[in-house]
Amino acid sequence: MEELQLRTAEMMGAGQAALNQAGTIAVAYSFSIVGAVVLLVAGYVVAGLAERSIYAGLGRFRGFDETLRKFFSKVARYALLVLVGVTVLAQFGVQTASIIAALGAIGLAIGLALQGTLQNIAAGIMLLALRPFRVGETIDAGNVSGTIQEIGLFATELKTGDGLYVLAPNSQLWNTPVTNYSRNSQRANNFAIRISYDDDVDEALAIMRDIVTKDERVLTEPAPAAYVEQLGESAIQLTIRYWTTTASWWQAQLDFRKAVKRAFDERGISIPLPQREIRYVRGAETMATSEPQRGDARQ
Repeated sequence: MEELQLRTAEMMGAGQAALNQAGTIAVAYSFSIVGAVVLLVAGYVVAGLAERSIYAGLGRFRGFDETLRKFFSKVARYALLVLVGVTVLAQFGVQTASIIAALGAIGLAIGLALQGTLQNIAAGIMLLALRPFRVGETIDAGNVSGTIQEIGLFATELKTGDGLYVLAPNSQLWNTPVTNYSRNSQRANNFAIRISYDDDVDEALAIMRDIVTKDERVLTEPAPAAYVEQLGESAIQLTIRYWTTTASWWQAQLDFRKAVKRAFDERGISIPLPQREIRYVRGAETMATSEPQRGDARQ
């Protein structure tokens, strides 16, 4: 009987000790749980505030791209949320060093797997920051040309002159020299035309100069310059260099070609075709053909 009472007392003591230990653990973990909940809520609120603050702060910089504002604000938010998550795990005694190392390894693996994509993102950020071209501008970058429709983090959308849709990776545009036809407000053009050696060079130059200078689209500074560019084998090449606004450059060029052709026809100034002089030798079965040059016989 006494032995039974002793065993009962021991069991009751062990149970009481277990209850005390469970209560201690419950109190400790309750504080951890409450602290984790507080950290999660506070971290979520702070991450949202940081996102909005960075988005608004970058908006104060004139010309800062909208896509970059969203990108950097989102990166800041998710970086804070990851930091909060690691801190919450530390509240429960989890070794965060191993978690950080695992996250680093996962990030490295993802980076290697998405190397091309990350290159496009980096190139997109540089394109949006440095702005070698903007939406609405016409560019030529290697085998890609057209008018910019949208600049994204991964790729850039263009529309060609004949209405085709082009999606170009940002890394390709960043690693290729870009010619921007719309960036500068003024643009020069060299309009060249050939006349016969029998025509009056001074008269032809005067006609070209008169047509160009009377057009309101042509700038007075720099002034137009007309000159003999080349003495060819069968014609004289005349050139006039003038400046216009970029917006009127293409149409002005088309109009000047038509106007000069009409004026030359009215003044009897010819635009010769390539010529070749052929000589026939009497009594010979062969025919000698000279290099193309000016002559009366034409073919």
